[in-house]
Amino acid sequence: MPQSAIVLGAGMVGVSVALHLRRRGYDVVLVDRQGPGEGASFGNGGLIQREAVHPHPFPRDVSELLRIARNGSIDAHYHPFALPGLASPLLRYWWHSEPARYAQTVQAYARLIETCLDEHLAIARGTDAMALLRPIGWMRLFGDPQRFETALAQAELARKEYGVNFVALDRAGVAAAEPHLLAERTGAIHWTDPLSVSDPHALTLAYARFFEAEGGRFVLGDAATLRRVAAGWRVQAEDGPVEAAEVVIALGAAATEVTRRFGYAPPLFGKRGYHMHYRLQGNAVLNRPVLDTDSGFLLAPMRAGIRLTTGAEFARPDAAPSPVQLERAEPVARRLLPLADRVEATPWMGVRPCMPDMLPVIGRLPGHQGAWCAFGHGHQGLTLGPTTGRLLAEMMTGGETFVSPEPYRPDRY
Repeated sequence: MPQSAIVLGAGMVGVSVALHLRRRGYDVVLVDRQGPGEGASFGNGGLIQREAVHPHPFPRDVSELLRIARNGSIDAHYHPFALPGLASPLLRYWWHSEPARYAQTVQAYARLIETCLDEHLAIARGTDAMALLRPIGWMRLFGDPQRFETALAQAELARKEYGVNFVALDRAGVAAAEPHLLAERTGAIHWTDPLSVSDPHALTLAYARFFEAEGGRFVLGDAATLRRVAAGWRVQAEDGPVEAAEVVIALGAAATEVTRRFGYAPPLFGKRGYHMHYRLQGNAVLNRPVLDTDSGFLLAPMRAGIRLTTGAEFARPDAAPSPVQLERAEPVARRLLPLADRVEATPWMGVRPCMPDMLPVIGRLPGHQGAWCAFGHGHQGLTLGPTTGRLLAEMMTGGETFVSPEPYRPDRY
């Protein structure tokens, strides 16, 4: 069964892999237990983050660790009973965040981030998906002058080393850029390169439509039924079994539920996140996404309203939603922006698939011919989906890759 593939997982990463393989002549079936983009790709800040050359490290400052340990913040929350199960990956996360090791991670991570705008635009340009991509960047607000100065120095270094662009705004500049903010801020960094997505789910659906329009097929199915067969790989779908010569596991935080059965269990862990949409009062507007550094939440103008997103929650995989971070964030957000009613009755929750070294897993499943991995993108699945799709498709077809896949190889664990 040459040139055929099953792609398990229809988030932004899986859809992008499927599309790139189809454009290279593969017969591709995209399989998920729910519709395209209904997992972690549904709820996020809606940013294609060209500036995000520095992944989120584990905090090493004692005062910061004590703040998080108190478990009362907006940007981080944990379930105490979940910590024993997370101890090993979090310890590795802390180890990889040591400054010298983290610097090596940044170099590898930046190689992917630097391509993100070009790879999204290569898919979206000339299509109706372009209407979802707004070239407005986003703003990081600061109330503390010292934190602002430190962040500006880091931004200057990112501009020098990785070509990231930004504009520094003082108090008056912030007020001019976002005149409906209710609270003053000392200053802001306006990252000008990123694209703001007005509906991340709609963007994933658009890329899935392109895939189907070019002859790809999407089916509902159960990734847990994946089996090795003589001709390659088989998975059970709603309308019967699907077989292909190769398989790609792009299941986000659930990836190791499948790979573990084939002898590969990297230390993948999940960070849960929540969002809620709000209407604005009167004629108020928010011109671009804003991250309030002092509080740790993001407000982003979306089709559905103003999306309030939280930081990271650490919980057991089967734990019920506990949107306490949203409850903490909402009163603060209302003091920053004139929010009106909630749009939805209940918050959305999703899980970000994270690796301790902050690098995604892209490449051949160790020990198995014709099986490939594409998961572990942390906070940047939306950003890096098309980049990952192109890189893995080039690897699978045996061609020269546009970036080296070495830092992301699965067998590093």
